[in-house]
Amino acid sequence: MHEAVVVVHGERTLTELDFSRLTRLAGQRQPPVLADLLANAEVTSSRAVRSDVVTMYSRVELVDVHTHRRQVLTICYPQDAEPAAGFISVLSPVGVSLLGLKVGDVAKWLTPHGEECAAVVESIQFQPEATGDYLT
Repeated sequence: MHEAVVVVHGERTLTELDFSRLTRLAGQRQPPVLADLLANAEVTSSRAVRSDVVTMYSRVELVDVHTHRRQVLTICYPQDAEPAAGFISVLSPVGVSLLGLKVGDVAKWLTPHGEECAAVVESIQFQPEATGDYLT
C-alpha cells in the first residue's frame, strides 16, 4: 500500500491556535506534508484570519475539477473524523490539502492508490472564526 502524498501548493494561512494544535498533534508522528505546511504557512491570529480561509472545523464546498461533482466537507482533528458524515481528518490527504486555502484556490492531493485529485474551494459555508468562535 502506498502512502498518500500531498503537495502543498502556494501560500497557506493558519491561525495561531490551529498552528499550535497541529504542531502538538503532529509531534507524535508528523506526516511530511503536514510538516511542510506548518513550516511554510503564514500564521495569523484567529481574530484577524479572513473569512474566506479554510481553518479547522470549516465546512467547505468543493467542486472536482475533472468530474464537476460537488461535495461538502468539514476539516477536523483525527478524533472527530467521520468520513461518511463529511468530517475529514486534517491528517488525511484531502484534509491537509484544504487547510489554509482560500475560496477559489485549487486543492490537489493523491489518493492512497496514487490517483491525482483536484478540487476548487467553491465556498466556505461555515468558518468558526467568522462567527466569533476563536477557541474551537
